[in-house]
Amino acid sequence: MSSFPLVYVVTITYNHCEDVVRTLDSLSRMAYPNYRLLVVDNQSTDGVVEIVRDGYPDVELLVNPSNLGFAAGVNRGLRFALDHEADCVLVVNSDVMADPSMLMQLVSAIEPGVGATAPVIHYLDHPEKIWSIGFVKHPLLLEMRGGARGQVDQGQWQKPFEVDYLLGCAILLSSTMLRDIGFFDEHFFFFYEDLDLSLRARRRGYRLVTVPQARLWHKVAGSSEPGSTFRAYHQARSSVLFFRMHTRGIQKPASFLFRFASALQISLKFLLHRQFHLLRHYWLGLWDGWQAS
Repeated sequence: MSSFPLVYVVTITYNHCEDVVRTLDSLSRMAYPNYRLLVVDNQSTDGVVEIVRDGYPDVELLVNPSNLGFAAGVNRGLRFALDHEADCVLVVNSDVMADPSMLMQLVSAIEPGVGATAPVIHYLDHPEKIWSIGFVKHPLLLEMRGGARGQVDQGQWQKPFEVDYLLGCAILLSSTMLRDIGFFDEHFFFFYEDLDLSLRARRRGYRLVTVPQARLWHKVAGSSEPGSTFRAYHQARSSVLFFRMHTRGIQKPASFLFRFASALQISLKFLLHRQFHLLRHYWLGLWDGWQAS
């Protein structure tokens, strides 16, 4: 029996076949002796299922009957992993490349009280620049702060450090925490499900840790193209759900005013660029998020 904890690596796919192939090739080269790869497909139509099934016989595959979104889709993989006695589950996007030592570094930082760890995430197209080191939350508005986005990685961080938010692009979740707080909230079809999970974990006393020695490169927006009506709608809807769920006391009016001002600013940008289709879907998302039970 391996002395290394069993890790299931779960990636969710929805088309973007070339990205998926590159990701699986990269994940297959990770220098960790006890992990299994699991692909959860959200009813892709570009042949990616057949490519994974035929070209990667060691990769386990779950095919959903429809596009369940990120949270519900990944949750199917989480349940599968825990049913197969995984000690940890690495949730990772299907448009990434991992440093071979990444998983070993992430697992090494899992200790009592740590619920999740994450790598420093770089832009795939600009490998020296940082996309995320995790974020701290504004105490009143709950907005993400910090994160070092766009900074050049010059080895500024030498030791693992705690954050409030880790992103679902790449996050190693302990099975202990998952059995305690549950999985991703399926009210979120896309966006904000990772922030919700982070807050629930922190409120239960779990530490969320970024590991600077673990590195990953992310294509960014591979599953939701910038400027799409899908992105405009779901970012708006999920943001309303998130702040409705998590604000307390004085946070509620403060967050409402801040978010309303932000909505006006975003709307003005759409208007100035004559992106009326995006404006319509954005406000439809806000309305649907407000009406959701």
